[in-house]
Amino acid sequence: MIRRTLLDLNVLIALADQRHNHHQKARNWFTASGKDDWGVCPFTEAGFLRVTTNATFRPGPHTFERALAILQSLKTLPGYRYWEIKQSWVTLTAPFAARISGHQQVTDAYLLSLAIKEDGVLVTFDKGIRYMAGAEFAGNVLVLQ
Repeated sequence: MIRRTLLDLNVLIALADQRHNHHQKARNWFTASGKDDWGVCPFTEAGFLRVTTNATFRPGPHTFERALAILQSLKTLPGYRYWEIKQSWVTLTAPFAARISGHQQVTDAYLLSLAIKEDGVLVTFDKGIRYMAGAEFAGNVLVLQ
């Protein structure tokens, strides 16, 4: 059975930019198993545009138009699916709220909770999300290494 995968921002950026230091890891995963049923949500779309157009982005910033074009081109790849967010942050993160330790995990918690709700997997490079998921939701997180 193929499980739906939601890309964390760090994986989306690495997959989209060949100059990124984790591009090959993201590409290897995507080619091997990720391309079958994958997607992004409003947070990852907005994050991609915010980060890649920032003048300090490395390996190099994109114009807004270029970043938008890259995002649009990714959506044409096989297996793409858009993940809508229809519930509040508080409602979705309730099952593991006690393990959220600070402001830097707010978006990660939303992405993880969306993956849990949709019986999918959040694909990330962020090892800290494993703790937030706990044993109960460990199957909803895939950390690429």
